Amino acid sequence: MNDNHPAAHGPARPVTLADVLALPVLTAGQPEVVTGVSCLDRPVRWVHITELTDPASFLKGGELVLTTGMPLPDDPAGVRRYVDELADVEAAALVIELVRRYHRPPDALVHACRARGLPLVTLAEDVNFLEVTQVVHALILGNQTEAMRRTQRVHEAFTALTLRGAGPEDVVRAAAEMSGRTVVLENLVHQALICEPSGSTPEEALTEWERRSRATPPGDRPGTGGPEGWLTAPVSYQGERWARLAMLPARADGPASGPAFGPEHVTVLERTAMALTVARLIHSTPWERAAHRNALRDLAEQRHHSPADARARCAALGLPTEDTRFLAVLVDLGAGDRGVEPETRLHRELSTAGNPALVGELAPGRIGVLLALRPAQPWRPVAERLGRAALDLVPEAVVSVGSQVTDLADSARSFREAARVGEATPPGQPLPPDRSFHELPDIGLSRLLYALREDTRVQDYAERQLGRLIDHDTRHGTDLLPTLRHYLDAAGNKTTAARRSGLSRETMYQRLRTVERLLDCDLESGERRTELHVALTALNVLRLPGTASAPTTG
Repeated sequence: MNDNHPAAHGPARPVTLADVLALPVLTAGQPEVVTGVSCLDRPVRWVHITELTDPASFLKGGELVLTTGMPLPDDPAGVRRYVDELADVEAAALVIELVRRYHRPPDALVHACRARGLPLVTLAEDVNFLEVTQVVHALILGNQTEAMRRTQRVHEAFTALTLRGAGPEDVVRAAAEMSGRTVVLENLVHQALICEPSGSTPEEALTEWERRSRATPPGDRPGTGGPEGWLTAPVSYQGERWARLAMLPARADGPASGPAFGPEHVTVLERTAMALTVARLIHSTPWERAAHRNALRDLAEQRHHSPADARARCAALGLPTEDTRFLAVLVDLGAGDRGVEPETRLHRELSTAGNPALVGELAPGRIGVLLALRPAQPWRPVAERLGRAALDLVPEAVVSVGSQVTDLADSARSFREAARVGEATPPGQPLPPDRSFHELPDIGLSRLLYALREDTRVQDYAERQLGRLIDHDTRHGTDLLPTLRHYLDAAGNKTTAARRSGLSRETMYQRLRTVERLLDCDLESGERRTELHVALTALNVLRLPGTASAPTTG
């Protein structure tokens, strides 16, 4: 178990033959492992002292058998029978003292133990077997007591998680921390929804996830199986299976390091499944939607440890990542809590059309979509279909599209571009003909200034350029600001400006001279007209509903 979690305090494993042979009470006898050196990880359940010719009838398995060798049969056949009986009941090992009857282990005994894989240990010096029994039994009982304490702490930890309404991410994270193993929650189609690595990376845990998962058959209760020896447990409620948990062996686990999982790992996985069942009942967001949401946020904010981890995680969710182009789309739904229905319906629309995508809420009212497109597949028809679906759901929605990227790691750039498009799109902004989305080329001066409307430098610029004109119109009831706008819209042509504003040429000339006097400028200057055009455009943006108002004086 992982020491970093309050419910874990050191490795949870049974006392092994290696542990027992390292005890001072036995090292004093100069123990030598004659056979079964590779079996020193065998658990020792108890110690049994015997001088009987048939001790196996008193054993239940896992015992360390201590003998002086006095009862061993003289004939090889009898020795083989003696060893066979011990091996059949799965005794942990046979320890023989070479002090009284023997001074070297009989060849027949060595051959029989080697043939049956029974560890044979010799003691060159006299050892008090009773003392060995007392010490080993105390160690075993102490280990069992500590295991019970750890199990109790596991129960308490998961009870606390359940009582505070922890979400599935918190539950799986706690399982990984307590077990010191990577834990993955997958759905019924073998998509990895949540992965909490421990001692590995997401790339190592999730690469080719679906293939590896399908090779591990499901079970009705926790158990190990499959080519990699995963420990799995179903997550279900009232007979309905929702998902499956998989605990992966540590990279060092293998035949030489003993069993990959112990009883406490099983306990952790069982309690994790129970806590996830409760989390499913109290949290309304489907796990698949939450998984897409978390993956999208990590991509958009570049929170992955490496590009390889990002690819492995998205591939485990069913998104193609090889020979694929990616396009980020943002759907801004406007104010109000619309729940998860738009996410689900947009994802269903894309799935129906055969367009793989991740769909999830990036912020309140903003849904993010990452489209995965084939190299030769045009993106505009897919974006158009998505935009139409979004507008059918919410007519006032704003759909913004970034640029296409060829590497999943660059999808953050596509999301940033889509966000810039969204920021530069005022509510009610007309869409181009035959298009349901906005894109970067749509952003002109007006929309650029709209995106910068909260910048006080833009507000200050508009005030410095036009403040005196606005102040004059306010105090005297004049229309100098509209006059200036008509003049600038006519590209400095006074005759066209007079016609468009419904004024005589003389009145237009008089008003423009007043404007020049108030602003202390020459309207014949192209540079000055450009400055005033930018200021007027900024003023228009700042006066839009829901934006900061242009500063006025007077």
